[in-house]
Amino acid sequence: MAQFQRPTLCCCRKVLTVPSKSCEGGQGLGQCRLVDIASASNFHCFKLRHFHLDLRLNFAVKEITGWQVLELVAIQPGVQTLVLDTHPSLLIHSIDCKVPGTTGAQDISPSLTYRVDPFTDYGSSLNISLPAYVIRPHRAFQITVRYTTTDGPAIWWLDAELTCGQTRPLVFTQGHSVCNRSFFPCFDTPAVKSTYTATVRVPEGVTVLMSASRSAYSKQDRVFQFSMEYPVPAYLVALVAGDLQHVDIGPRSRVWAEPCILTCAVSKLGGSVERWLNVAEDLFGPYVWGRYDIVFLPPSFPIVAMENPCLTFIISSILESREFLLIDVIHEIAHGWFGNAVTNATWEEMWLSEGLATYAQRRITTEAYGEAFTCLETVFRLDALHRQMRLLGDNNPVSKLQVKFEPGINPSSLMNLFTYEKGFCFVSYLSQLCGNVKRFDSFLRAYIEQFKFSSVVAQDLLDFFLGFFPELKESCVAQREGLEFERWLNGCGPPLCEPDLSAGGVLTGPVQSLCDLWASEPPDPEAIANFNLSSWSTFQTVLFLDRLLDRSPLSHEVMGQLSRCYSAQLDEMNAEVRIRWLQIVVRNSFYPDLPRIRGFLHKHTSRMYTVPLYEDLCSGVMKCFAAEVFYQTQARLHPNLRRTLQQILFQTSALPTPTGSAPSLLHPTPLSPSPTPRDQLGSADPPTTGTIALRDVNVSA
Repeated sequence: MAQFQRPTLCCCRKVLTVPSKSCEGGQGLGQCRLVDIASASNFHCFKLRHFHLDLRLNFAVKEITGWQVLELVAIQPGVQTLVLDTHPSLLIHSIDCKVPGTTGAQDISPSLTYRVDPFTDYGSSLNISLPAYVIRPHRAFQITVRYTTTDGPAIWWLDAELTCGQTRPLVFTQGHSVCNRSFFPCFDTPAVKSTYTATVRVPEGVTVLMSASRSAYSKQDRVFQFSMEYPVPAYLVALVAGDLQHVDIGPRSRVWAEPCILTCAVSKLGGSVERWLNVAEDLFGPYVWGRYDIVFLPPSFPIVAMENPCLTFIISSILESREFLLIDVIHEIAHGWFGNAVTNATWEEMWLSEGLATYAQRRITTEAYGEAFTCLETVFRLDALHRQMRLLGDNNPVSKLQVKFEPGINPSSLMNLFTYEKGFCFVSYLSQLCGNVKRFDSFLRAYIEQFKFSSVVAQDLLDFFLGFFPELKESCVAQREGLEFERWLNGCGPPLCEPDLSAGGVLTGPVQSLCDLWASEPPDPEAIANFNLSSWSTFQTVLFLDRLLDRSPLSHEVMGQLSRCYSAQLDEMNAEVRIRWLQIVVRNSFYPDLPRIRGFLHKHTSRMYTVPLYEDLCSGVMKCFAAEVFYQTQARLHPNLRRTLQQILFQTSALPTPTGSAPSLLHPTPLSPSPTPRDQLGSADPPTTGTIALRDVNVSA
């Protein structure tokens, strides 16, 4: 359709479109802008068949050394340069070339000439000059790159003090969206998929896991072997190594974690994972990845969860809340179909992964836990979406589903609620057009089967949808006034329509009733006493607190009454509940509950809990208090998070070391609100606002 056409390669060679529809392993993708990869200028000239990593982890110096072998096939003749994405933190030692099956001088080439050019602030361009004899169409050749990683955005080294057990160090990688170019040179785009293998050498006592379908371990050599037999994009290659143990929780699932939290993790999940997988398979077809394992990572993990194939990474902090854990794991399971098996070809259309995965997640929870529970969780998320919309304004371009960003813009800035919730609403609208949710389930099964292991653009999805339902195509639903597909994709603002959530009224109704009682002048204590928060679910409680937060500022009298009613009760609840009450405390400058904030920040050192509170503290009159708590806790924060909080507190890149004791809290002085800092830590650190933070979404990442 004409409305989906995009620009072709521009003169700066940073925006590329190529002519066919879906992309399988990097060949052909439909009218897709690729402004985030240096390799955009020629990756379509090559087919990446496979790559192998041979790595050695050095915890003492926090480096990974080794080599990568890329097996490539030239698609077009005459191209004499291979361009890969890399990063300034990745040090290239040498590059050579081999043509398998040949003999003599052409078997192995001496070190190739290469250069590394600047590209953006999140990556560089690795330009490799290829020997003329290599570039023959449809003949395979191998490029070997020897390198060392240093302090790049993909690799997170944790000293022992920052782990859950605080006994041994740990390292993990986080590739979403464009960070893995600092882990290994690659075509760092979701448009290119390939299989991979890996050999990882580690010190004694270290267990290594990767997002791979098969693994083996030689205890004598301390070598782990991995194989991913299904094609994946670069961002889904992940590694974690440390003091990890496991317990099987199903026929194809096990939980990995540090020993001190393993029992808790297993008890929280029980046999639920296999149940959720079975429900998902009934809805969307076979789970194609074989295993579904979960590894719980320390609080320094910068996002909530990441859908690495065969091995979901998830932050251990979420274990406090069973309902949030349930939603997060089911969301990552849904990515096994939507995002991993079928992937958005460009980060400008991230909703093709997150919007579809969110819809699939809610189909699974509806089947497993009922429509009312799903509607409650959806109301909670859509409330957050509209809150973000009020902050950004209706005409902000980041609210588009097809966000077009300029060269140099980090795709991580697109990780916002619109990709999840506006995308979900569009998918829900497509489901409503079918007239029957089961018919739409059948469409999604067929969609997965059609595009499995490939990367797609929105046109592929919508063309397939209209082809699957020809009666809808004949009735021109794509051009229905006010709900045009083009307007859904390229219009700013909130969703054009939202699904009917009235089935959740039995759960959301009491929440709204209690909110209304607190909004009355004055609140009626007897009526309020009829509501018992301890009998509510977590999602009911956080919805209530979020709506109270929306009404801030509240009078000191109302805050006092709220504190008397709920503070002690909320102290016994999980962190997702407590952080919302503490945000209400901060935004209303309610000093009697400051000790609770101090206790919370001393206990919780994860980004999803610290950043929102520090932003609120520094936007109001409690900046001195925030600085005091920071000085007391900074030793237990990951250096990346420490730098982020320094930016929030001081709007500088460095915090002077205090002499003597930490500053004490004096009488608070009104301060002008500080602007929201922009994290500079790559895709792990999207920008936040005082109201919407990473905890409001699953970054799938």
